[in-house]
Amino acid sequence: MHLTDAGGARQAIAAAARTRGGTPLAVASINLDHIHHFPPSERTEGVRSARWLNLIDGAPIARQVRRLTGTPWPRLAGSDLIGGILDDAAAAGTRVAVLGGPPEASEALRVRLMTTWPSLHFAGHWAPTRDDLSSPDYSHALAADIRASRADIVIVCLGKPRQEKWIDEYGGVTGAGVLLAFGAVVDFLAGRVSRAPRWVSDAGLEWMWRLMLEPRRLARRYLVEGPPAYAAVRRSSFTRRA
Repeated sequence: MHLTDAGGARQAIAAAARTRGGTPLAVASINLDHIHHFPPSERTEGVRSARWLNLIDGAPIARQVRRLTGTPWPRLAGSDLIGGILDDAAAAGTRVAVLGGPPEASEALRVRLMTTWPSLHFAGHWAPTRDDLSSPDYSHALAADIRASRADIVIVCLGKPRQEKWIDEYGGVTGAGVLLAFGAVVDFLAGRVSRAPRWVSDAGLEWMWRLMLEPRRLARRYLVEGPPAYAAVRRSSFTRRA
């Protein structure tokens, strides 16, 4: 985990977005779903084409960080950060692309971005299927298309663990300075899914709100996979790094 606040995260993202062609900055909001999909043995293996900024998302993660460090650190969910990130991108003339979500979300996404951030440079929306992403040739071609769009920031919404693994393998090919592993953000931006009320999120109950909205899709994540991940978080320790 990287301990920072919203201002620090946005500053790092804005700085990385100005640098294309090198090793991109990848940003993940860490919650129990992340802990489930990436056990310790998988967090350091494999070839990575990005450097990761891991932000606190879920309430259990935030509570454990506070227990271990003695300091309260804010939760930085992608859905909460995205508005400020797009504000910064619009002000800086940054080109933003979106990867993920269904094809039918494209028009609503474009309208939302152009209406809320009229000075934003929207580089495009790609909506591959799971079968598409299982092909290395397809993924290389997709990354090359994103490179051709000259996107500085790519919002990657493929769901865990697919989005993180795709970024690790193909993020460097896109040429983008920043890749945001932000899951359901495409659905929020396109108006397909409603965010929980602020009081629900502040109480650490956004998972329950999402479960009520999408029980068939999310029941296993929250009710079966979540408890063992929570236990793993409670067993975790803290090592400070420079």
